[in-house]
Amino acid sequence: MALSKLVGSLKGVSARRLRAEYPQHVQRYLWGEHFWSPSYFAASCGGAPLSIVAEYIKGQRRPD
Repeated sequence: MALSKLVGSLKGVSARRLRAEYPQHVQRYLWGEHFWSPSYFAASCGGAPLSIVAEYIKGQRRPD
């Protein structure tokens, strides 16, 4: 399965479930009639250990 199809499927399923569980709350966050924007981002970490990836992500936060 292509990555784009996987992402599209995950977005579709999660949007339907969120709309079913929280219909009033979700209304505030729609992109027109859509819950998710049409874009996504994917990257490879070259087999780095999860601890290194987590440390990198934490380092990307904005200072408080």
